Amino acid sequence: MKGLVFDIRSFSVHDGPGIRTTVFLKGCPLECLWCHNPESRSPEVEKVMREYKLGSSCIRMPENIGKEMSVNQVVERVEADRPFFEESGGGVTLSGGEPLFQPNFTTALLKELKNKSIHTALDTSGFAQAEALDAVFPFTDIFLFDLKLADERRHLKFTGRTNLPILNNLRWLSEKGASLFIRIPLVEGITDTAENLDAIRHIISKLKGVQRIDILPYHYTAQQKYERLGQPYHLENMKAYNRQKAEKHKELFVNLAPHVSVGG
Repeated sequence: MKGLVFDIRSFSVHDGPGIRTTVFLKGCPLECLWCHNPESRSPEVEKVMREYKLGSSCIRMPENIGKEMSVNQVVERVEADRPFFEESGGGVTLSGGEPLFQPNFTTALLKELKNKSIHTALDTSGFAQAEALDAVFPFTDIFLFDLKLADERRHLKFTGRTNLPILNNLRWLSEKGASLFIRIPLVEGITDTAENLDAIRHIISKLKGVQRIDILPYHYTAQQKYERLGQPYHLENMKAYNRQKAEKHKELFVNLAPHVSVGG
């Protein structure tokens, strides 16, 4: 079983409990305007030019984004970090892109990680077939679940997809007793409106199993990625989200989970 991986990062502290290794898979059905991993969208290997400084010279060399890896190759790579997992209560997080865009590989990888007694987390937009979610459920300790926009028309406008399967999948996970970390991106004038945040608060208030809520302020650090990929960046004039505003929005959610944070 092979999947398309575009990065594996050790020592992550924002993708679940403890020190974690995050495996980033390529392919995502959403097209969020504020996406900070544009290299994750395409389900194919992409070729870009990367600049390297050599003294006073600058060398441009082609680089592939995405590499086919087997389940065993990924597990062997992340097992090198096992001492950090055991010391910190960490583990492995599958992210992307959307890991459930590669459902068979994601399921097989999570299953093998659990066979190795490694704690697992799945970072998902929730936009996936119900069958894919059902398949990964037994092998996933925590679901990091994005809630972007509550209104279906605005979700369609800013992500390119309806949010109906997302909300259905979230409710299903809650009913199944999943441990949920809800992640709410704050994008000025798009996701941070009073109407949207109130609606998201209402959705979360009906859920069981919410262990944590992370408020994620927008940042523009991905702009160079878009330039390297030759893709337009539609929010180029938007500033980083104001931290004080984010802290104020956080107050809406403090009674809905044991832990609520700004920035993850």
